[in-house]
Amino acid sequence: MTGPVIPREQAFANARRVLDIALADIAADYAAGRLSPERELIVRRLMRQQRQQAGPRPLAA
Repeated sequence: MTGPVIPREQAFANARRVLDIALADIAADYAAGRLSPERELIVRRLMRQQRQQAGPRPLAA
């Protein structure tokens, strides 16, 4: 097992890139109304959870 090794940072960057592409595809399908009702509910729930984790937004001055 002496094959090439991918550095940890590169592995995370690759995984993040794939995730970002998948999320962009889901967002495009959601915006275009191409998701089934079940999947749309899942996306809405995940978006709500993400907003709650981000915390309150600062008010504009």
